[in-house]
Amino acid sequence: MRGAFVTLEGGEGVGKSTQIAEVVAALETAGLSVVRTREPGGTALAEQIRGLLIGECEECMDADTELLLMFAARNQHLARLIRPALDSGDWVVCDRFTDASYAYQGAGRGIDTARIRELEDFVQRGMQPDLTLLLDAPVEVGMARAARRNSDGDRFEREALDFFERVREGYLARAAADPQRFRIIDAAHSLETVSAQVRKTLIEFSTQWGSQA
Repeated sequence: MRGAFVTLEGGEGVGKSTQIAEVVAALETAGLSVVRTREPGGTALAEQIRGLLIGECEECMDADTELLLMFAARNQHLARLIRPALDSGDWVVCDRFTDASYAYQGAGRGIDTARIRELEDFVQRGMQPDLTLLLDAPVEVGMARAARRNSDGDRFEREALDFFERVREGYLARAAADPQRFRIIDAAHSLETVSAQVRKTLIEFSTQWGSQA
């Protein structure tokens, strides 16, 4: 049986890294083989592209260049890691995927969603996550957490608050348009409360997925 593709999405400081660890641990406890990965990145080449995307550079990166690099990394990620793992029956848990492109490059940077969709169709050929957990919190809450974690931040984390407001709105619009795939997790609560929401959602999905076997 093909494995399930689970993604975690959300803006800065919502706790994705912590909750991904919770998801992986829960799935492994259930006896499943799990591959944990991230975007941009996930393979050696895609990680090199990640360095270009989040690191400092002497010239300002054009928004379209950013989008193309995201999908170049994603294509390599899909070809060399995600598709082979799913085909072998592993569950893949990924820190961000294409919804992030619609939120960050689309809503955040203002790139036409039709252009993003063209790249999505070309690169993914219909591949979509089976479950997406959207960790959502007010931007001020997330940015305060991100600042405590890392005072400098990467190239994205140094964007203005209105950029992240647009990103959040973009994510929520994606979730509203595809409620069957998305589960919105209120990430403004305590770590314990958020983890409990994630585990409950994951158990419900795992049961449903297993019944399809």
